[in-house]
Parts: sequence; C-alpha cells; structure tokens
Amino acid sequence: MQQSVCNVSLLVNDYDKGIEFYTQSLGFSLLDDIKNGPDSRWVRVAPNNAVGQSGAALVLMKAQEQQSQWVGNQTGGSVAFFLQTDDFQRDYHAMQQKGVTFLEQPRDEPYATVVIFQDCFGNKWDLLQPKF
Repeated sequence: MQQSVCNVSLLVNDYDKGIEFYTQSLGFSLLDDIKNGPDSRWVRVAPNNAVGQSGAALVLMKAQEQQSQWVGNQTGGSVAFFLQTDDFQRDYHAMQQKGVTFLEQPRDEPYATVVIFQDCFGNKWDLLQPKF
C-alpha cells in the first residue's frame, strides 16, 4: 500500500489575502480556486516544486464564526508548518525582499539551517534546509 499526505487545512479569514500572500510572498502556485457555495471556495496552494509531485498542498479554509479565534494560532503558538528548501540563503533573502516577517535570525541546528517566519495570518512557519 502506498499513501501520502496530500493536503493540510489552514484556517484563514480571507481567501484572497491568503492567495496573495502564498503566491506573491512565498512563490507558491495556486492549484485550485473553485466556488463551493455562497461564501465558500475550494482553494489550494503549494510550493511550485510540489505541483504534480507527492508534496502536500495547503487548503485555505475560511473560518466559520466559532473558528475565527484560531486563525493564525492553529497550534497554540508553536510552529505549524515547515517549508523545506534546497537553498536557504536564496529563499530567505527573497522572502525578506517581499516583506515576509521573520521572528528571529537564521540559526544552525544539528538537523538544519532554520528561521521562523509568520504568514499573513500570524501562523508560524520554519524555513529550513536540512543538513543531511
């Protein structure tokens, strides 16, 4: 049996704001943007190199009223997502130039070069380049 994680949901309060951040600031591809009801859409974004591959995509899910308190804090303040790169410096500098908010300076860990950044909703992400 072969399985993989294909999508991960991300609560947002505005589809278009999310699409703009992920496609413009991080360079992701917009995979789907399909109207799914009066105030609902099926929106998926993914890093360009994951398109057509087994990498997971983000499904931007508009928070319902009872969920709005969790937008930007789906993991209780911990890093929620991990963006792996093959060239840390290239991506770090490109993201800086596009105004991405970094919460620390890059650091070397035994497993990777890593830095924490925030998306436009306040979710914490690691940008990392593994050492192995």
